[in-house]
Amino acid sequence: MPLLGGIRPPIAVLCVLILALAGLTAQVLGPGSDPVVPKAVLSSQQHYAEDGAIALRASIDERVTDLRRTAAALNAGKPAEPEDVLSDLGRTYQKWTGTTVVDLESGDVLAARGERIPLAWLDKDVLTGKSALLPRMVRLETGDVRLMTMALLDRKDGPQQLLIASNSLSVPPITLGPFRTMAVAARGGEVLATAGFEQSEALNSDQQRQELEFLQKQMSDLSAQAADRTEEHPVTAKQPGSRGYPGVSGTLTGGEYNGRVVSAGYASLASSDPEEKDSVAAGLGLTVVAMLPVVAEQSGSTGRELYGLIAAGALVVLGLLAAGFLWARVQRPLLRLFLESRRLARGDLTRPVGTFRGGEAARIGNALERLRGQLGGSDGPGTPGGTDGGGGARRAGRTRFGIRVQLVLTAVLLLLWCVPVGLLLNRTDDSVSVPATMVNDQRDRTDLVSDRVRRALNEAQADLVSTSRLVDVSDRDATESVLEDALRKHTRYAALYVVDADGEVVARTGGDPHDWSEKKDLPLVRVSGEGGKRPVIQAGAPVPEEKGATLVGEVRIEFLNSLLKRPGLGEVRVADAKGRTLAASNGFLAFEELPREALTDLVRAAGVQVGAGPVENGLLLRDGGNVTVAAAAPFSGGGVAADAGWTVVSWQNADRFQITAYEREDRSVLAGLLGLAAIVVCLGWVHLVVARPLRALAASAEKLADGDLKAVLYPTYHDEVGAVVRSLELIRQQLQARRQQQPRRTAEPRTAEPRPTEPRPGEPRLGAGGR
Repeated sequence: MPLLGGIRPPIAVLCVLILALAGLTAQVLGPGSDPVVPKAVLSSQQHYAEDGAIALRASIDERVTDLRRTAAALNAGKPAEPEDVLSDLGRTYQKWTGTTVVDLESGDVLAARGERIPLAWLDKDVLTGKSALLPRMVRLETGDVRLMTMALLDRKDGPQQLLIASNSLSVPPITLGPFRTMAVAARGGEVLATAGFEQSEALNSDQQRQELEFLQKQMSDLSAQAADRTEEHPVTAKQPGSRGYPGVSGTLTGGEYNGRVVSAGYASLASSDPEEKDSVAAGLGLTVVAMLPVVAEQSGSTGRELYGLIAAGALVVLGLLAAGFLWARVQRPLLRLFLESRRLARGDLTRPVGTFRGGEAARIGNALERLRGQLGGSDGPGTPGGTDGGGGARRAGRTRFGIRVQLVLTAVLLLLWCVPVGLLLNRTDDSVSVPATMVNDQRDRTDLVSDRVRRALNEAQADLVSTSRLVDVSDRDATESVLEDALRKHTRYAALYVVDADGEVVARTGGDPHDWSEKKDLPLVRVSGEGGKRPVIQAGAPVPEEKGATLVGEVRIEFLNSLLKRPGLGEVRVADAKGRTLAASNGFLAFEELPREALTDLVRAAGVQVGAGPVENGLLLRDGGNVTVAAAAPFSGGGVAADAGWTVVSWQNADRFQITAYEREDRSVLAGLLGLAAIVVCLGWVHLVVARPLRALAASAEKLADGDLKAVLYPTYHDEVGAVVRSLELIRQQLQARRQQQPRRTAEPRTAEPRPTEPRPGEPRLGAGGR
């Protein structure tokens, strides 16, 4: 009989799994101390850096796109003087610190506005090859770094000119919150721009200046580390972007000063798809670093460590009891059955078969005893008693506690640990402590998304202003050609159309147009389509030299939805002044109310004018055992979109944060599930290889004892049960041989006495005396 057959392997595996789970339980359920910086705070800095990288990438890409589209519109339109080109460019897009038009043939500067742009960096490589006209980072004589964006002016029957626009490579204009700083680093770790640091001259004490120097030094060191890590590919990086961020991002921990530890997150500029190279900013090799000093956490008490040891010890004790129960009630009876059946198969009938407590083992034992009697010469399979050895006549009956009941009892014994650990211990409620940093970051990041959506709508309206200069209402075909070209280049629009003073559509392209009102009190960015399946976001731009005519663009809802999807921010929606949903990061119904009344109140509170305008708000909602972090940020900061009165609101459950209390709860549930998995695997294994064959063996043994010698017994497994089956097969063959020999004995003739013969006729009969 193989040593690894039968019930021994699952019992051994169960013991190994229980010991491994006990060690894991002692480690994860009772750590001796908490991290110095909470994981939730570190992940929040990572998300903040990702938001900054997204904002910086979008800002750079928009500047490049706007300049190229302006150049394309100028090339397709009427010839204009360089001075007029720069004037129109400055009025439409107020985002560049300096603009210049250069004649490519002579190299002369034809026009310049704003900051003086040096031209020493212009060479053949900049104007030709694969990297022609791509943005360049140029360091000025003052040491400042400028991003140079270029576009080619190539009109018919005119000289080629180069349009150059420069702007400072600064940190994205986002809300940093108190004590947070942000930096933009180039390849190699050089810090190009920072935001959030106080001016040394504004500090009042030497201690504050020393702290400022410490933080600046930390930012320089962390930026170098971040720039080195972001050189990896997003797919193969050790720390890829969190929750779908396409670039490389991660967290860093710096030094400690005055009881506060520097925590930082970093993120590389990346396109929306790592495999696509359509983002100009993604090719610049820039990295955004967000840094925040936080108060160092105190080490946890040893009570949790003791709790982990107690839980692990309880698991070991219950596991040993379960293994011992299986050994005593299943393994030992199987070994005894094997020895008894082998003894009978070898012809040793002197001793009766031992008794068994119950279950299938008792049924098989009773059948073996009856078979011993038959082998010893009893009258028949059903006759009690026997000869030659005193074969017993125990009749096997159905016992109540079979092997399946024993497996259930073993499972219940192990569930006494799994159920309390997984469902009862370390449970959280609405009293969980959420770091104030998480609430502040939710508010600041929501304000960042609000600013991003507002800028996108302002950019959409600015694009309409640029396109409206090419519209000629009197020429419908030419106008529709311009609209089709603009719709092809601007994927944010679902439809473009021109309406006259009476509201009639005179030219259109794309989807079906909607009504546009010319009331003066309505903003140029508005929403319509109430009662429909989706909101209609409209932006308008008056057509120059066409009184009452307006170029209207309908912004795709999918475009706004894509701006709202941010890692680690939860559910994000754009709501109007009434709290109705206009766009969402996940699915929504047009103009539906926010899911909670508290969120609607938060939107209304965010729209209240405080000082110069509305401000963002953030709060914790504790209700029904759940803790929700919510924030609302209205459109503010200028532009036509700010007049729409919309608000970006976000919320998420606090259990999505890496807070210690929730991590303990998750670990407890995981430990319980692992214990349940061990029960299912091991006891299911026992049921398949032992319980089912043993029940079939009991039925076969009883049939054999009842005289059914026709069915041949084949072992399914080479284990204890299989060994008993082989012994029963040998017994069956012996009984069959005896039965075949029995008819032969009855067919043999008996030796008869000679009968007296009758005398032949004529012969005298003998008398009584023999005569």
